[in-house]
Amino acid sequence: MEKFKFTSFVIITLALVLTSCQKDIQVYKKDIQLNLPTENLDYINANYASSLSESSRQVPQLLRNSGVTNEGAKLGRVLFYDTQLSLNNRVSCASCHDQKSAFADNKALSVGFENKVTPRNSMAIVNPVVNNSLFWDSRSNSIENLIREPIQNHIEMGMESMEQLVKKLNSVEYYKPLVEEAFQAEEFTEQLVVEALSQFLRSMVSMDSKFDKGSESGFSNYSELELRGKDIFFSDHAKCSTCHKGINFSAPDGNGGGSSISNSFINQQDNSFGNSEYAGPEIMGTANIGLDIVYADNGFSNGQFKIPTLRNIGLTGPYMHDGRFETLEEVVDHYSDNMKLHQNLDDKFVQGDQVRLLKFDQNDKAALVAFLNTLSDEDFVQAERFSDPFVR
Repeated sequence: MEKFKFTSFVIITLALVLTSCQKDIQVYKKDIQLNLPTENLDYINANYASSLSESSRQVPQLLRNSGVTNEGAKLGRVLFYDTQLSLNNRVSCASCHDQKSAFADNKALSVGFENKVTPRNSMAIVNPVVNNSLFWDSRSNSIENLIREPIQNHIEMGMESMEQLVKKLNSVEYYKPLVEEAFQAEEFTEQLVVEALSQFLRSMVSMDSKFDKGSESGFSNYSELELRGKDIFFSDHAKCSTCHKGINFSAPDGNGGGSSISNSFINQQDNSFGNSEYAGPEIMGTANIGLDIVYADNGFSNGQFKIPTLRNIGLTGPYMHDGRFETLEEVVDHYSDNMKLHQNLDDKFVQGDQVRLLKFDQNDKAALVAFLNTLSDEDFVQAERFSDPFVR
């Protein structure tokens, strides 16, 4: 008799737990309205074909080769902004990746599911189609994995599994015609959720900045201060461009990741890109830049973190993996005056047994910041095709 009572108690308790979980994943009942144009927006050609930049003019073919379609990217856009991708219907991808901040967050650390705080700064989403490794520790080499991790992370979006998400989304009426249009399918599968989001992310190409326009006209559009900053950036003294190089102003990030399509595109722009000291799988585009003597977070290894793209860098603060620097001025000050002599400090910052501080004067600091701001792409942060499609 006691055994029966205990068994009954366990069954009832388990049923209550399961019922509670089911309540947590209910579809949001409040009326949700989409504001999508009657004709599909152009994710492939956009304004690239008319750009002054030769690199921009090659983007449409890159996107087509990467499998991006207007219909798939549109569906991915809706998913990206939909809070129903989180367990409690309160967090979307866009909660931590804001368009006006070049899809970074304007907080040092982001607030996720149930107000939990992420351990790292949310990286900007800029040109993921030409990245081989992703996240601050370069742990992933596919956009598809980049999508799955936050959704199933109990700090960020809180879903128990992708299967749970698929079941939830298939009960949402406004997805049925979008899935049919994009994939000629009656409902989502895990693969189709990931594919739609990956198409939207791949379409997030930013190559129409003041720098891109200037590169085709001898930088006649630059001020004297911006020209001075450009000279410093590419100088042998500063060596900024040895880490932040090529079409994406980023480091080669591993010869085992990415796609042959994206690698081919990068190499067309800079044949030396893949020969960088940062290209190997043992480095994966990371570096230790002397932020600390002892790191609370070791990143990829021993204080090495991914060298991010500098495109739109003026819009993506706070900076570094932990968001410790509020402004670009603070970042420049770090390299100029404040690097620490960590045992794994990048070789370019070591001279003998001392840190090779860059020691910029105030004019040079201002010039460098002015140049970095020319890497901002105003169309990217304002374009309707990347904006929130929901009526809020």
